Amino acid sequence: MKITLKKIIHIILLPAVLLPYSCNKDFLDIRPKGKLIAANTGDYDQLFNNVSLITRNNEVTVPLGDEVLAVDNMFLTTTLRAQRLFRWEDVIYQNDEQAPELDFSDIYIYNKIINETGNSTGGTEQQKQSLIAEAKAMRAWSYFQLINYYGKPYNKSTAAGDPGVPLVTVADVTQNKFIRASVQEVYDFMIKDLRDAIPLLPVKIISRIRMGRAAAQALLGKIYLFMNNPEAALPLLEDAMNNVSLTDAGTPATTMELYDLNITMAANGPWGYNPVYPPFSFGIPSVSNNTENLFARQFINYWTAFSTEFALTPQTVQSYSSTDQRLKFLRANSSSSLPYPVPGSMGKYGIAGCNNGVTLPDLYLLRAECRARLNNLAGARTDIEALRVKRMSATEAVLPPGLNQEDMIRFIITERIREFALQGYRWFDMRRLSTDPLFAADTYQHFYYDATGKLKGTYTLKPERLTLRLPQIVINQNPGMINNP
Repeated sequence: MKITLKKIIHIILLPAVLLPYSCNKDFLDIRPKGKLIAANTGDYDQLFNNVSLITRNNEVTVPLGDEVLAVDNMFLTTTLRAQRLFRWEDVIYQNDEQAPELDFSDIYIYNKIINETGNSTGGTEQQKQSLIAEAKAMRAWSYFQLINYYGKPYNKSTAAGDPGVPLVTVADVTQNKFIRASVQEVYDFMIKDLRDAIPLLPVKIISRIRMGRAAAQALLGKIYLFMNNPEAALPLLEDAMNNVSLTDAGTPATTMELYDLNITMAANGPWGYNPVYPPFSFGIPSVSNNTENLFARQFINYWTAFSTEFALTPQTVQSYSSTDQRLKFLRANSSSSLPYPVPGSMGKYGIAGCNNGVTLPDLYLLRAECRARLNNLAGARTDIEALRVKRMSATEAVLPPGLNQEDMIRFIITERIREFALQGYRWFDMRRLSTDPLFAADTYQHFYYDATGKLKGTYTLKPERLTLRLPQIVINQNPGMINNP
């Protein structure tokens, strides 16, 4: 049977969709095979609790960031996919290999909720509209991931003609025709979903894995900033920040606040940090209990858990202040206890579930950046120092005096590298900054060292590789679908 994009979606989708988060094993029936059956409004509400929605295959972003380097003896043991990503190669996948990040399974569920909840039995009209709004906001988040893999970085002058990703709006696995919408169409689609959703979303959330108003506002603000439109982004980020304090429904599962790493990462403190022998995994709360998560989503980050092929560059490590508690997440040795041979390079500890939904640190840094770009340097300083004081001593948290607008913006971008090192955020930032006149001339390189620490290879990112190519299997079985250069 011909393998189409529809079949790939179907194959990826079914095992995840048919695993209900609820303990009720009869909640989902298969009538006919390949379709989710829901009857009343409560059924559609429960679809949001499907455990498969929480984790997405976003680890592809980690080797792409320019804050990482690779060392020969460890690098050669990693997957061919990871090696190709690090080298920013044109072809990442074998001709018959599917891309795990090309995942529409969550979008299938959101489309089902959007299209069917209005006709469900039971529930009030307000409840139904709130569920539909929540699904639209989550669908926008999923498309934001996809467009930042397969669409060119947003450029107002070319976005209408730049190929993006297919816009799938129905929960129908029998679809067999997929056309790549333009980058502009995808951004317009995400904006409309969020604009429609925000007024109908609850301010107080019942769980971090559900989308509330503050998270949706923060996401829309981030989308506008990725479109180089800080004027549109800032009011949304302001509203999101104002709603953060109102999000708490009075339970530990919904409290939203920054952790003070000066406390949580103290020796033998709440997270179990041991300065003599740091543990494999700290006592960091899971994504659904982490107070810094406004909308809990994660990917399995092998390189902050049990794999050590990629480490942080010496320049990244040296950028941390001496009292920065985030240094305690770094390690000089690989998982085999061998030291990284590049002087100053370090790996990173953490947990396998890497937060990449909508987070409070990101909100602080996005608002700081928007304020700086609009020349509110005092406001930008306030935001970034509010984050830094939770990461290091109060003295070192203070920014250098006299920063001008460009200095402030660059400081914020560097702070983003420190905060999100080896977590995949840098790749999305590299993409968006490539269309920013302030950063457009920057060159991105990866350095590959042998086991003794001698430089063995240098890879320079080509502009066209800011966009991943679709797997050849998708192109071959979908005649007429164009690939990226």
